[in-house]
Amino acid sequence: MGTTHEKNNHIGLTQAKGKTGAKTSAVSPLAPPEGFPKLPLIKGVQFASATAGIKYSRTDVMLAHVKPVSAVAGVFTQSSTRSAAVIDCETKLNRIAELSDPPEEIVILVNSGNANAFTGQQGDLAVQEISRCAAHHLGLALNHVFTASTGVIGEPLAYDKINQVLGELKDNLSEQSLEDSARAIMTTDTFPKGAGSNVNCSGSPVNISGIAKGSGMIAPDMATMLAYIFTDVRIKQSVLQGMVSKLTEKTFNSVTVDGDTSTSDTLMVVASGLAENIEIVSENSQDALEFKKGLELVMMSLAQQIARDGEGATKFIEIQVSGAATYKDARKVARSIANSPLVKTAISGEDPNWGRVVMAVGKSGAKADRDLLSIRFGDILVAEKGKVSGGYQEVFGQEYMKKQEIVIAVDLGVGKNSACFWTCDFSHGYVTINADYRS
Repeated sequence: MGTTHEKNNHIGLTQAKGKTGAKTSAVSPLAPPEGFPKLPLIKGVQFASATAGIKYSRTDVMLAHVKPVSAVAGVFTQSSTRSAAVIDCETKLNRIAELSDPPEEIVILVNSGNANAFTGQQGDLAVQEISRCAAHHLGLALNHVFTASTGVIGEPLAYDKINQVLGELKDNLSEQSLEDSARAIMTTDTFPKGAGSNVNCSGSPVNISGIAKGSGMIAPDMATMLAYIFTDVRIKQSVLQGMVSKLTEKTFNSVTVDGDTSTSDTLMVVASGLAENIEIVSENSQDALEFKKGLELVMMSLAQQIARDGEGATKFIEIQVSGAATYKDARKVARSIANSPLVKTAISGEDPNWGRVVMAVGKSGAKADRDLLSIRFGDILVAEKGKVSGGYQEVFGQEYMKKQEIVIAVDLGVGKNSACFWTCDFSHGYVTINADYRS
């Protein structure tokens, strides 16, 4: 997929309107200009947000309530220091997957400003108390409350502040409040991220809408920092989980900002089942293929928006790798280039230093041959057959690097496999944001 592929049934991207409470005052120059999209409403799903004052003076807690439930799927960080909320969600999702019937309803409760990670037994207690209180207020089983937290690691979460706004959240639930929820979960994000699509399954319209947050500590080992996608499709639990797990690899697992994997990465997809399609019970049916296309569009859009909102980013970069011996090798090379500080700082400085791309290919561990390798900046052939291309002039590369959207294409010439990654540059702004993050 290219950097301008958001077509077909894709409904929109997003743009923000000012400070988020973190130390960044300007919206990313890569933020899509359309404004927050008018996402399709999802039958059976309501949202609310509130200000708990955990760290920010703006809204910092969001609630999503889904009733009824057709299926719930999720993918979580593989970090060995993952948060108490992640572990709790994994456990609850596994229990739901084992049931013959899905729960009648679930809620998702998310706070920003504090990650509740590396907080020991106190972190476990916070998750338990938030879940218990939410279950009580909303009248549902404890195992049907999913929580997430994002923000500073290692600081105890003042969960009582969240519990105090649960009544307000319950009273304000609305199908119309998805954008407010997207804003509530932002940390160093400069704009809220949302995407939606419409598909047709067995002659019936099916809607998909999702939100995400993420700007730094992005090199997902499953999904991104936080992403929640809702749909009204009728679908079997195992089928939805299979789709989400597969699509994660080429969407959220193919973006990186700084090479660091969060302790809190969470992706959840919830289906209310209120669309009138025949239930999807196989990944190979025509309805399943149509729904999967729509879901992939939403996941890809959200993932790429995270790269566009990378901390301090001024350039959006697509890494295209082809001619690899294996798909795994293609991803190794793409990730190596996308994560290279030397590549990313050169692009920030608009320096077409293709030698750094060569370096990143060589260190990746993938099979490569110097004399078969070719490199392009966009449509410009820069290097081939082990040396600079005969028709290349430095001025061509310098002019290309002035663009806001950069494509680096590498053909390894040793096979037929390909992969893409998306990232952003490293500017002075990245250092400024992270040097002062806790101040």
